[in-house]
Amino acid sequence: MLVLLHADSTEEQAAAVEAAITELGYSPMRVPGRNRTAICITGNKTAVDAGKLRHLPGVVDCVRVTKPYKLVSREIHPEDTIVQVGDIQIGGSKPVFIAGPCSVETEDLAIQVATAVKDAGADLFRAGAYKPRTSPYDFQGFGREALKTLAKVREETGLGIVTEVTETDAVELVAEVADIIQVGTRNMQNFALLKALATTDRPILLKRGMSASLEEWLMAAEYLIAGGNPNVILCERGIRTFSKHARNTLDLNVVPLVRTLSHLPIVVDPSHGVGDRARVRPLSRAALACGAHGLLVEAHTHPNESFTDAQQTIDMPTLKGILSDATLLSDLEPL
Repeated sequence: MLVLLHADSTEEQAAAVEAAITELGYSPMRVPGRNRTAICITGNKTAVDAGKLRHLPGVVDCVRVTKPYKLVSREIHPEDTIVQVGDIQIGGSKPVFIAGPCSVETEDLAIQVATAVKDAGADLFRAGAYKPRTSPYDFQGFGREALKTLAKVREETGLGIVTEVTETDAVELVAEVADIIQVGTRNMQNFALLKALATTDRPILLKRGMSASLEEWLMAAEYLIAGGNPNVILCERGIRTFSKHARNTLDLNVVPLVRTLSHLPIVVDPSHGVGDRARVRPLSRAALACGAHGLLVEAHTHPNESFTDAQQTIDMPTLKGILSDATLLSDLEPL
């Protein structure tokens, strides 16, 4: 349930409503809004009796929330959420481009690739220090040493860093380096990790699980927001289907739907969506045309030599082409 207060309600009135909600055995969460003050009731298993709240001073109305993902829903938060990363806004009118290799390699090569993606026009640099892999024999990333490399990349290029965390014990360590912490597809429902990330002050890029429904994905985002971190960015990266002509099936159908149901920004990862560099650019165009707030792509100065995911990693001319496409697509009517 959402308790709506008058626009000119006082802090004392809002505090009294929160106290009343707590007395009923629930948890209040204040939801900031441009034109209203609202308090969301969480922790209820059944419908909340609004009788004890509706007539409190400052209360306009009590509105039932129909979605199980309350804090993620536009019912609670009708305005778009803008995630601020330095001077970059994710969720605004300008698409954001995050590019870099799948994994951190040598320091010199990381700086070389980061410089190249910056020159191509990318806004943020992505690379994995920790790499959860299907096979225990595959390259798992350089871990702490890779984090030192990413810190050097930021120092040398000025680009913000996007990198993945895979376990709760590494959250603080990764947060020292990352401007955005990524939750990979295999960890979307790692609830202990989500709870730990909810306490950080870093934005979270939440990738959709490889077989996750839309509701499961949004409920994972709910864990982060309910735990205290409102800066969540959703990332569609393809789901597992019967198809054998692509690594995954990139579900672009979900992009306009997410923008209808949720206030959170959504970006698309076309690299993992197909697993084939030849199709990354056309699917990038499609993602932006569908209303994605940005792209996460794997790019390298020497794609064939990438430590991981070489087959889906694009080169710099392709990255520049994608950014050029985005300029043309900016003339489309917004969703």
